[in-house]
Amino acid sequence: MTQRQKAQQVYEAIGILFPGARCELNYSSPLELLVAIILSAQTTDKSVNALTPTLFAKYKSLESYASASQIDMENDLRHLGLYKNKAENIRMMAKKVLDDFRGEIPNEQTALESLPGVGRKTANVFLSEYYRIPRIAVDTHVYRVATRLGFSSEADTPEKVEIKLMRLYPRSQWIDLHHRLIFFGRYFCKAKKPACAECPIISICLKPQI
Repeated sequence: MTQRQKAQQVYEAIGILFPGARCELNYSSPLELLVAIILSAQTTDKSVNALTPTLFAKYKSLESYASASQIDMENDLRHLGLYKNKAENIRMMAKKVLDDFRGEIPNEQTALESLPGVGRKTANVFLSEYYRIPRIAVDTHVYRVATRLGFSSEADTPEKVEIKLMRLYPRSQWIDLHHRLIFFGRYFCKAKKPACAECPIISICLKPQI
């Protein structure tokens, strides 16, 4: 079996396990989505979704985020990890979008990554989710699954994993692949106690734990 054949087997098998794999962050605008993604760093989507209804009700525009004090924003985010850094990044992101991009969140990779709190993964998630631009965002789940399946190595950087996955899969599958790998890593192929005994692709896993 070639690597591409193996990759398609993985894509199809995970698709059967998680046919509804999608972004689990709740949002109703590009601003809400970007803020939610920034907040999700090293934090569960569930925790972010528990906080954002109140946050989004209070801050309805870039201007409201940009004019918020650091202390107020920290208080609003205090139940999340890294809340001080996230408060600063969100405030500065809003200011930069207003000052440098005429109040429009950019839909181009380099411009997005110039925003405070927005790295490659965050930009990829935003572009693929809101604009449906094919991207593969590599978070801890995608990284772990790709390594266990032999699509990448533990020595690879997240960007290197992204490149390897893009070479293995057709562009038309990138967005769905991203969601499927996240769901598989989050709910099935977990860091601790993965469900190896029930795994439909255990035969091609390099690190089975059974």
